[in-house]
Amino acid sequence: MIVFDLKCSNNHVFEAWFKNSQAFNEQREQGLLSCPVCGDCHIEKALSPIKVKRASSQTGDGIISQEAVAQMVRTFYKKVVESSEDVGTRFAAEALKMHYGVVEPRSIRGVATDEEEKMLKDEGVEFFRIPVPTKKEDKAN
Repeated sequence: MIVFDLKCSNNHVFEAWFKNSQAFNEQREQGLLSCPVCGDCHIEKALSPIKVKRASSQTGDGIISQEAVAQMVRTFYKKVVESSEDVGTRFAAEALKMHYGVVEPRSIRGVATDEEEKMLKDEGVEFFRIPVPTKKEDKAN
């Protein structure tokens, strides 16, 4: 698997995973790629601002192991949790209040329905989804 930073013709940058570079080219040629922000299908590779390289977590061929990636995701999510307020199902309402200056801006996290996400996009509220890592269940119980 390979991850590319992609950019639409409206300069929205997002990332996507592909089996290989050829899979990206095939999907782009078939019109299967679209921007998650605006739906634009004119997608190009964007320069990636960072490169993660950890010698201790690489396999012999230079590929980062699945466990190393999982650990990076867990570390990232932990930082998000530590630096944001969980507003739960009030996410859309709180984001709108901040967007319109009703309350002071702050880092929040929570959940929103598809309809709420569409409304936030329509209002010009910037947000993004973060996948929540699953916790390993305790096998002793």
